[in-house]
Amino acid sequence: MADIETKDTEAVVAPEVVEATPVEAGATPEADPRGGRGPRGRGARGGGRERRSSSRPQRARSEFDQKMINIRRVARVIAGGRRFAFSVAIIIGNKKGKVGVGLGKAGDTTLAIDKAVRDAKKHMITVPLTKDNSIAHAVNAKYAASQIEMFPVRGRGLVAGSSVRPVLELAGITNVVAKVRSGSKNGLNNARAAIEALKSLKG
Repeated sequence: MADIETKDTEAVVAPEVVEATPVEAGATPEADPRGGRGPRGRGARGGGRERRSSSRPQRARSEFDQKMINIRRVARVIAGGRRFAFSVAIIIGNKKGKVGVGLGKAGDTTLAIDKAVRDAKKHMITVPLTKDNSIAHAVNAKYAASQIEMFPVRGRGLVAGSSVRPVLELAGITNVVAKVRSGSKNGLNNARAAIEALKSLKG
């Protein structure tokens, strides 16, 4: 009987298949131990930097509203040239009877505005208002070349022009007609004439 050669056949084992588990929604990828960064070399929030909250204290809101009449650049001639500054005229009021007009000059607009507000607070007046936020009687006043006349009109609203209107608005006055009787176009003088007229009111 012929010898039958038998060859040892190695069993072929199929490679182990590892199933990839899906990443759950909202899960964060594991951090790289080398630097704590994700697969793109960046942190979870674009660099790993956290925003710092500002430690600067917030400015308290002023009780007065303000309206700028005009701002202009002025020059002063000195030895060697000119020195420029800014002049700001401003009106402030609380719309409850208090109003003031101020003027400020400085080399910077912010400083000029602050000076104007302080000047307006220094020269603030209290206007006696009626129950319907109007004035009790007709008044007129003159300041420099500006002449202003005001009289109450029930149900008419506020009728005024130039810089007289913001003065009356910030004082909280309605149902008033104001007329600029002069031909002056100077907003600061018109506003100060309006203040003089309101000063002459009798409560």
